Amino acid sequence: MLPKIYRLRQEKDIKALFARGKSVFDIVLGIKFKRNNFSHSRFAVVVGAKISKRATVRNLIKRRLRAILEKYLEDFRPGFDVIVLVKEGVTKRTFLELEHELLGLLERVGVKKVSE
Repeated sequence: MLPKIYRLRQEKDIKALFARGKSVFDIVLGIKFKRNNFSHSRFAVVVGAKISKRATVRNLIKRRLRAILEKYLEDFRPGFDVIVLVKEGVTKRTFLELEHELLGLLERVGVKKVSE
């Protein structure tokens, strides 16, 4: 489970991120991000009902994405708020494909340190 300090939970923070954040999208994932004034980065995962009508499927996707974020927490630069957005087709992706795509997006915008 993603530690509480790294979770983006307050509605006002999420609304501000949607209103003033920058967006980057790939095939089945996208992120909205902006700088914050904290010594750590915070994350949220959004999976809409358009992805699947079944809550179990949506929750599985959220758990997978949060597990990826937790696994690489020490590789993230401090001072970002990030929302991970999911597009159609994500249910057909394996865990490794999701991991590769999410980390690529985070590297592209500078949230994740570039791997060597």
